[in-house]
Amino acid sequence: MTNIPETGRTPRVTIRLIAIQILVLSLLLTLGGRLWYLQIRNGDEYEKEAAGNHVQQVVEPAVRGSILDARGVPIADNETRLVVSASRTELMKMDDEGKAVLERLAKVLGMAPKTVKEKVRLCDAKTPQPCWNGSPYQPIPVTDDVKPEQALQIRERSEDFPGITAEPAAVRRYPAPNKANTSQALGYLSPVSDEEIEKAKDTDSPFLPADEIGRSGLERSYDAKLRGSSGVTRYEVDNLGRVMGRAKSDKAKPGANLVTSLDSRVQAVSEKQLDQAMKAARTEFDKNTGRNYKADAGAVVVMENKTGRVVSMASNPEYDPNAWVGGISGKEYAKLTGKKSNYPLLNRSIQGLAAPGSIFKVIPTAAAVKAGYDFNGGYDCASSYEVGGQVFKNFESKGYGTIDLGRALEVSCDTVFYDLAYKQWKKDGGNTPKKGAKDWFYKTAHQFGLGKKTGIDLPNEVEGRVPDRKWKKEYWEANKDAWCKQAKDPSDYAGKIARENCVSGMKMRAGDSVNYSIGQGDTLVTPIQMATIYGALGNGGTMYDPTLGKAIVSADGKSVNEIKPSPHGKLPMSGKTLKQMDQALQGVATRGSAAWRFGQAGWPQDKIKMRAKTGTAEVAGKQTTSWLATYTDDFTVVMTISQGGTGSGASGPAVRKIYDALYGVGSDGSVDKKKALLSKPQTKLPKIDKDGAIEAQRDKKPVAEGARPEAGEASGQPARREGEGGDQPPVPDTGGPPGNGQPGNGAAPGDGATPAQHVRGTRDEAGERP
Repeated sequence: MTNIPETGRTPRVTIRLIAIQILVLSLLLTLGGRLWYLQIRNGDEYEKEAAGNHVQQVVEPAVRGSILDARGVPIADNETRLVVSASRTELMKMDDEGKAVLERLAKVLGMAPKTVKEKVRLCDAKTPQPCWNGSPYQPIPVTDDVKPEQALQIRERSEDFPGITAEPAAVRRYPAPNKANTSQALGYLSPVSDEEIEKAKDTDSPFLPADEIGRSGLERSYDAKLRGSSGVTRYEVDNLGRVMGRAKSDKAKPGANLVTSLDSRVQAVSEKQLDQAMKAARTEFDKNTGRNYKADAGAVVVMENKTGRVVSMASNPEYDPNAWVGGISGKEYAKLTGKKSNYPLLNRSIQGLAAPGSIFKVIPTAAAVKAGYDFNGGYDCASSYEVGGQVFKNFESKGYGTIDLGRALEVSCDTVFYDLAYKQWKKDGGNTPKKGAKDWFYKTAHQFGLGKKTGIDLPNEVEGRVPDRKWKKEYWEANKDAWCKQAKDPSDYAGKIARENCVSGMKMRAGDSVNYSIGQGDTLVTPIQMATIYGALGNGGTMYDPTLGKAIVSADGKSVNEIKPSPHGKLPMSGKTLKQMDQALQGVATRGSAAWRFGQAGWPQDKIKMRAKTGTAEVAGKQTTSWLATYTDDFTVVMTISQGGTGSGASGPAVRKIYDALYGVGSDGSVDKKKALLSKPQTKLPKIDKDGAIEAQRDKKPVAEGARPEAGEASGQPARREGEGGDQPPVPDTGGPPGNGQPGNGAAPGDGATPAQHVRGTRDEAGERP
């Protein structure tokens, strides 16, 4: 046998062993590197993630701060109620997605199964209200109107109600002191959505899924202060969900309280008087339309002249903000938003747009003086005025001969303002404006603050409109294609008008300026804008940002941040002109178009100087809008009623009764300060106790809901036209051709009221329709 030498195998075995050793070593190095990366390089990060996978959060909502009136009386606070909630996460785990559970729940609660199901469905683009717009992982409140025995059934029969809880919880309450709803000013709450949580996560005020957010009014404007910070308790749990320990927790911090400048007593009077004025207007016959006035909407603002603080703000129709608490029903939501509702969610004080009528005349008066016309000069108050073959008449065609601008304001003489506007239009170049045209009448309106927001501390204020040359051009550019398309068939009247607008709709015509001079045409204002202007007339010329918030008080009372009045401009007139205008507006109340509501009706002018300006704005396709703007040394009150009639006729009685209540004026003209609700503005904040509680100053007796004893209800006397009564009846306060103006306060809901139709009035010199 031949022996094979071993030396031939040794090199191959050695190579294989070395390769295996290298492979094993590289695997060990790779594993070691990976362990180093996981445990050392990124160890902290993965430790946090691992801990997070075993931590559950329990959210304790913060107690929302109260909203108080100027005397410390709560107008929005919280109360403990039994709340039934449903966990959508648990319901979706069931075969029927919780349908049977919700039907059993509806039976126990005495609710319709459809209503309960609507409450817990999620909102999306295809799902109508009501629905849940909050986080789907947060318990969804079904109702807070639960009897103890109903809650007990749900808790004792928990096997029949999986995913359903019945627990006591703090819920929002709007107590309506003195029956003052204050609904549009207060606003309402609804759950925060996932999108809002994501958007606010890196801000100073992040949201938790349990949070509710203010959706309108003061609840929205001051939400970050009122909401506070929710508490979060974190529990460490194992994979089976068993609690292993308690991790770091954050305590809930209650929200701050908001003290407002609102007076719930004055608010109650304002709401009642506005409502009664509208009801009274509906009993009056409108000879222009052949039917009674519709009086479908209105607003009233009471403001302090020297601060811009709002004492009351009422809008009609109104609603009960408690309807949103605990989730709103489909039936109630339809009442608030349907076409037949007339949109009570709209705050007409800041969102109701309308032509101002003759309360606007303080602006062209100031503009005329700036343009060089003498306030005390002689101006012809003829019964009619002709421009380009079109005749404009004073209301009821009454003339007063030669008068000054003060008297023109007193008797609201349209023809004086027609003439001033027309002459200035010609000086500026007419249809072909000169380079550097002064445009005093339009420029002055902007300087008065029109065409922009007042800066009030409420959301969704609208700007209104000053129809100057810039606006005319922009409006023409936006509509010319439609006009030109319609103009292709000029066989009818509408086609002819469309052709004129297509060709020359960008021009500022004579008729535009004439209409504009008396607050008609395309001019749009809000009640808060006019209150700001008349408040400035009452304080010497300073225009303030209107405010409802007066102070932010922390829950413990240790921090009090008073909200100081903030001026945003001065009226564009000299002190001399301001005094002359003030005297003229006193004349309106004592011997002019508002005299039959004040000077001739026992108002104590020697003790409390009243200034007033009436307005009756014509609106295309609607009845006239009533306006009344007034002020004393202390307060401004502006009221408007859409489709309500004349200024002093419809709004006059209500405004008078508000002043009677403010100052304690009796039927004989006497002033009783003991009966006055607010003879002077409330300057001090309510008393704050050491524990942070705010003491409310309450009346010993219920607040009277009218001013004088016999004036508590709607007036039984006919709403006379302006100019009736007295030894020398004044001229009613607006003329202008029929068919001018813009939609009144009955606008659609949303961030602002939108004018429904653009309407023209007269013809200019060339026979074109302006």
